[in-house]
Amino acid sequence: MSHPTTTLGQDTTPDHTTTLDQGIALDARGIRIEGGPQLVLCASLFYFRLPREQWRARLAQVRASGYTCVDVYLPWNFHETAPGRWSFEGRRDVAAFLDLAQEEGLYVIARPGPYICSEWDGGALPAWLGLDPQLRVRQHEPRFLDRVTAWFDQALPLLAERQYPANGPVIMVQLENELDFFDCEDRTGYLTALRDQAVRHGITVPLIACSGQGDLEGATGNVPGVVPACNFYPDDDSPHIEPEVRRYAELLAERDLPLLITETNRRHRTLRRLLASGASLIAPYLQSSGWNFGYTPSAGNWGRPGNLMSHGYDFGGYVSSTGTERPEYAEAQILARVIDTMGARLALATPTVPHTPVTTDFPTSSSPSALRLEGGGLLLAVPHLGTGTRAGTGTGTAVVNGVPVAVGPDSCPLMLVDVPLGPWGHEGTLTLASADLVAAGEGVLVFSSEVPVTVVVGDTRVEIPAPEAGAPQRATAAGLTLVALAPADAVRLRAADRDGTVHLDAPTPARPTSAPAAMRHARRRVDTTAPERAAGRHELPPTLESLGVYRGRGTYRTTTDLTGVDELLLVGAADIVDLSVAGRSRPTIAGFGATRRIDVREATGSVEVEAVVEIWGHANFDDARLPALRLGALRGLGTLWTVRETTDVSALWEVHGHWTGRPAPLRELGGWSSTRVGVPVTYTREIRSDTAAALHLKGVVEPVRVTVADAEPHTDQEAHTVHAEDPWLPLPAGTHRVSVTLPHHPSGGGLRAELLTLDPVTDWTCAAQDDDLLTAFATDAAPGQEVQLPLALAPGEEAWLDVDLPESHDGLLLRPDGTQIRVTGWAGGECVGRVWVGDRPDFSGGDANVLWIPPGWSGLTLLVRGAAGPQVPELRVLRLESSD
Repeated sequence: MSHPTTTLGQDTTPDHTTTLDQGIALDARGIRIEGGPQLVLCASLFYFRLPREQWRARLAQVRASGYTCVDVYLPWNFHETAPGRWSFEGRRDVAAFLDLAQEEGLYVIARPGPYICSEWDGGALPAWLGLDPQLRVRQHEPRFLDRVTAWFDQALPLLAERQYPANGPVIMVQLENELDFFDCEDRTGYLTALRDQAVRHGITVPLIACSGQGDLEGATGNVPGVVPACNFYPDDDSPHIEPEVRRYAELLAERDLPLLITETNRRHRTLRRLLASGASLIAPYLQSSGWNFGYTPSAGNWGRPGNLMSHGYDFGGYVSSTGTERPEYAEAQILARVIDTMGARLALATPTVPHTPVTTDFPTSSSPSALRLEGGGLLLAVPHLGTGTRAGTGTGTAVVNGVPVAVGPDSCPLMLVDVPLGPWGHEGTLTLASADLVAAGEGVLVFSSEVPVTVVVGDTRVEIPAPEAGAPQRATAAGLTLVALAPADAVRLRAADRDGTVHLDAPTPARPTSAPAAMRHARRRVDTTAPERAAGRHELPPTLESLGVYRGRGTYRTTTDLTGVDELLLVGAADIVDLSVAGRSRPTIAGFGATRRIDVREATGSVEVEAVVEIWGHANFDDARLPALRLGALRGLGTLWTVRETTDVSALWEVHGHWTGRPAPLRELGGWSSTRVGVPVTYTREIRSDTAAALHLKGVVEPVRVTVADAEPHTDQEAHTVHAEDPWLPLPAGTHRVSVTLPHHPSGGGLRAELLTLDPVTDWTCAAQDDDLLTAFATDAAPGQEVQLPLALAPGEEAWLDVDLPESHDGLLLRPDGTQIRVTGWAGGECVGRVWVGDRPDFSGGDANVLWIPPGWSGLTLLVRGAAGPQVPELRVLRLESSD
């Protein structure tokens, strides 16, 4: 017997809200696009982290996941490559990227900054901004706003021309990024200035500003016309996500605004919890990963000192940096099917605490969320926060409205309660469905589940066994056909018949992968030294940016007299410093400006000093603990000092605070005794030096407040905060009254203080190698000689190697294997990245040990540099892997 086929699509419940003919509207009920309510799933996808030839495929991949939108930053310093030098061609052609997004059927949320964070070099703020001491980034300050105007004059017209629905896909434009993390003095004035520029350029879609830690006013300045959005990065296993998110949904509803989640975690178990808590936009950050080519990674991510961003920009989203789909990709497709099936009923839903009683025998939310669906009924999220890896956290049982239902581990089924079936052509009510409804039509409901499914239609209860891939389970209830599919089948579902026959798309064939290979030969260039641009003589080491190096490296050389000198003090050096004194290479320094002592007792007399300083990337986060991690901080050698004398100054500090009277007691620093634990105590003493000096506070754990004043007449006080990461304080020549304030901590180890008197090392000759110069040298054809690996190098020695790669349809991953080396690679006319093998700082992001050569990027040149360390620098072998 034949049965009619039901076309699977959105719920056709009519929208009873005010209909707009065109454009984007936001209110407490959600997002409406051309009058139609929409619940938007949005994936981050960044054109500047992908080869241009892969843009369309990556956009199509997002659309195939069921997501309907991409958010995209526009990095200012990617387009203004030097002051006044703009580029919007090739991989910088953002207009072409936006046009492709429209062709692939995707909306776009555009985020032009001026600051983007994004673990990108300087958060996209151009490095040369820091050369103007009067310019203050991210402030309502004329010099900075003048530079922002120049950027917005370039970027905003491209967005205005591509606004939805007239000429393009852009449905929202974000101003600034997580300003509530930053100490902006006039938030209202600053955001007003950015808003006015957007309006001047004809931006008519909603302007949004995201809060990074829930401070809506701190992110938006409460500026009219700027819609607050929220970024949430909870612990995926936290039971408290729902009440936090519902609070923000309620706060925004009071302003007649929807909850827009512009960044969040990538796991769909968590995204379902956000949906049920009232989010109208859900934009997990970096679902589709990419690559930080060249010198574009940042330093000091998320305020963790000593941390570098890897070139592979990947936090485990549903698509890897090289384009491989992960298991979470199928989770996206299932969630998208649920949203499509529920349609306007879900898009117009409002969050609530479920009236339906829910109990579980597994870890779950402390306060589950539900949505009141338009037209009646609830969508209820029941997260199982167990993973199935420990006893007792496998498939569990939830009791919903008195009915026991199965819930799989590490899942969050979106259950339906008391939902009218009329919109799907059936009389009656879906009293309960314990699994995701992924399709519905006249006479048939299709669910996705890995565990048994409980369905109650009216008063009729049906238990459907757990389906397996290729083996759907069917049942009937009150004239309805009920089908349960395994998730692997649900993502391929095309249509279902009334008798429960399902029609699936063919499975995607697995892409062939090649076995890893080891390459042991290359051509070593005869000319092993890249050209450098002379950058003059300087009394003190200048910053690299002042030499015109915004990305790249520079060399500092001088000769100095070390007679009677046991150590040097290096202050403010960043990012990567290879220092050689008297021909001896020191271990690579990557301290982000932290003061370093350097033992030079073996050197005497007049010696040569050379430092090669490489920029890894400018800080993307404002971290006050280390000098180079302040937003806008510059790079370079810093200042090198000879240490003339070291004096212990831990004693003879006057104590002020608690019950101390006059005359002030004299104690060791931190040595005052009190019952008032945690209450601040101030220690003061005079410190004198005939030369510049550095005060070293040894044993700092918590931040310490230090005030320095002239000894007479105790005026011109300057306050500092000294951190454990850099417990040093510079002092000019003279007599100073120094006050150290710290909480009384009788369990602590106490503080010691020493004074180092200093003389600067002067008369530096500088040379510059920016990324353009290095790339030109790397990509020029050059004669070479065949060499076999392993290749041993002396510390500080460099080798330029040309490598012949096999052809690859999907690109190749190159994993250098060796000890104490740094490897920089170029292919296709670009720097593809850097790998540091051996002793190194911490890295964040993707795999920090590989370079990716995208398909079609011809040629490979490697710069291999030896670094001093516990082992001899050596490149042993180059390991090749498929990009899959």
